[in-house]
Amino acid sequence: MSSWFSKRLSLRLTRNTVLVAMGLGLLLNLVQVTLDYFDARRSMEDEIRALMEISHSPASQIAYNIDIRLAEELLDGLLKHPAIIDARIVDPEGLVLAEASQNPFESRYRLLSDALFGPDRYFTDDLRVPQLTDIPLGRLALTIDTYHYGLRFLQRSGYTLLSGFLKSLVLSIALLFIFYFVLTRPIMNVINALGRVRAETPEKVRLPVPYKHREDEIGLMVGIINDHLDTIDSSLARLRLAESAMKNYSSQLEHEVEDRTREISEKNQALLRSNQALIRAKEDAVRKARSRASFLANMSHEIRTPLNGVLGMLNLALEGELEPAQRNRLEIAVTAGQSLLSLLNDILDISKVEAGKLGLENIPFNLRNLIEECATLHGEQARRKRIDLVVDIDPELSEVYRGDPTRTRQVINNLLNNAIKFTDTGSVRIRATQMGGNLRIDVMDTGIGMSREGLHRIFSPFSQADSDTTRLYGGTGLGLTLCRQLVERMHGQILVDSEERLGTHFTVVLPLPEDKQDQGPPREQSLPPELAGYTVALTLAAQHPHRLPIENQLRAWGLRVREQVPAGEPGMVIADADAPPPETATPPHGCRTILVDRFASARETGDTCLLLMPLRRDDLYRCLLVAAGLERPAPEPPRNSDQPAASTRKLRLLLVEDNQVNQIVASSILRKLGHDVDLAENGKRALNALTNAHYDMVLMDCQMPVMDGYEATRHIRANPDWQNLPVIAVTANVMQGDREDCLAAGMNDYITKPYNKNELRSVIERWTPAVVQAD
Repeated sequence: MSSWFSKRLSLRLTRNTVLVAMGLGLLLNLVQVTLDYFDARRSMEDEIRALMEISHSPASQIAYNIDIRLAEELLDGLLKHPAIIDARIVDPEGLVLAEASQNPFESRYRLLSDALFGPDRYFTDDLRVPQLTDIPLGRLALTIDTYHYGLRFLQRSGYTLLSGFLKSLVLSIALLFIFYFVLTRPIMNVINALGRVRAETPEKVRLPVPYKHREDEIGLMVGIINDHLDTIDSSLARLRLAESAMKNYSSQLEHEVEDRTREISEKNQALLRSNQALIRAKEDAVRKARSRASFLANMSHEIRTPLNGVLGMLNLALEGELEPAQRNRLEIAVTAGQSLLSLLNDILDISKVEAGKLGLENIPFNLRNLIEECATLHGEQARRKRIDLVVDIDPELSEVYRGDPTRTRQVINNLLNNAIKFTDTGSVRIRATQMGGNLRIDVMDTGIGMSREGLHRIFSPFSQADSDTTRLYGGTGLGLTLCRQLVERMHGQILVDSEERLGTHFTVVLPLPEDKQDQGPPREQSLPPELAGYTVALTLAAQHPHRLPIENQLRAWGLRVREQVPAGEPGMVIADADAPPPETATPPHGCRTILVDRFASARETGDTCLLLMPLRRDDLYRCLLVAAGLERPAPEPPRNSDQPAASTRKLRLLLVEDNQVNQIVASSILRKLGHDVDLAENGKRALNALTNAHYDMVLMDCQMPVMDGYEATRHIRANPDWQNLPVIAVTANVMQGDREDCLAAGMNDYITKPYNKNELRSVIERWTPAVVQAD
């Protein structure tokens, strides 16, 4: 029932209206009762005061005449008033002349009355006669019971509240009937009519408009519902037309589906046959790829082995006494052999990338040193062509990154070699900066440039910008192809922009992360405190290609760079070796001049320190210390010295090599490095040699008859006496996994052929401390 009551709109409206009316009526009644309360208090005061005013003259005469009988009659008369419960006349000395009293009225409403008006009130009036106003006659004292007035107030308040409630009740009943007949019943009629609408035939029914509601909200709602029913009627008509059309199309579609199903079945059969053919072709391609990889590995070894012998013998021949013409021919042969070896390496690298067998290292390496080493390697080539090779590395660039230093070096070397080869005048600049979280390397030249057509095929294998380039400059067109593949393999990007006769700009972006766990920074990152107050007079011309990198590095170190050194301040001068420094740039006493030598055309003297280009930060650091007198110039090492370094003692080495030419080349190089060398043709003879004599190190070839280097090394590691014996792999195999196979067999290090004096010296020095410990 309560749920039905709460759902009826008329009842809810009535309830809410009555509640509001009752609340408002109660509030107004409370205001009226409050005003009546204060009026009752005031009326009580006024009434008692009027009674005392009436009794004042008789009481004064009684007090003057001291008439006890009349006083008692007066007081008894006062007690006739229902509110007075005590009356007395008191003389001036405070003695009671006459008094009369009665008990207060008791009632259950007494407590409420006392709470509102108090239990009683006390009134006094001084008595005087008009003729003797200055003579006190005493006072009239009355005590009244407030219940008489409180009861009348409570009766009026109850009537007020009750009448308000009855008014609200009558109002709610009236509103209930009004809302029902005016609102609820018309709406219920509309709802009942709407409930008779069937979902199957909604268009057959229209709702009637309730009587006298045609112009109000109910009539408007019924009109809108009827409009929607009209819309439904038209929609159903269109739907039936569409259904009849769909039935016609359905039969046509069934025939078309049958036809298409038959066609798809036939195509699926053809696709299955094609897939089987593709699977066979893929398996055939995989077999061919494996055969090609195996062929390349074997051909790499077979070609590199005699080529290594040729290059080794040519280098040995160049170390002897030769006539100039003979030396020139041999140098040409060495250059041609190195070009052939470089071409072979490029072909193998491209094959490994295409076969997905190119592995990348993820090790920390010093990027600045790597770039400077690459530039130094190509410096002589640039000097021969009288072009500037500028190294512009951001001084704020991080020192150590994680990645593959070998492949990064390969990309930089190819780009520098390409830029120098196609530049006859001007400069080649390599710049390294940090761009967001990526490393950016730019190689820019002022060479012949390329056309827009050439840019589209520059990264294609065995192709160059045009045929004239190949004819004039040579080359195979593999270098840039390999660069792109290596950069993409490292998840980077390589871009090129060029214009004919204006130069070329290569941009390489590599996502190499910085290595945060690198050991402390190198000393070249900051200058010693002794140079803190120095001023450097940089007299290089504004158009000097190396001025900007040098100036940036000096400012990064905190040095003041000026046109001249102020008088009285410590400083030094950096000048161009090809142009004498101005007289105003004379360094202070005790400091030397640093000469920037672009083409190795100057010589260092006692007053100057030579800074050879391309710029290396550690060379600039050393020159600053030397120029300030904080370090002595390093003595120039003797050229073409074959003697071992002082830190490397004479070792007894076992060379395991099956090729006689390689035996001659390697043993000659090792003996020139100051070591004793014994030979073994295969792994079995190497084990016999180790059993019969003591050796400090073994240089082990990998592919040999009877017993190869891998098996021989495993036998060596199985012997407790040879656990700490360094075994260095020297092999012509450069395919993916060759290095890992060597290290897995127990070898300590890995170098590739052809035998190179510097590589042999480096690996021997690297493993000499282990040899000393073993001794």
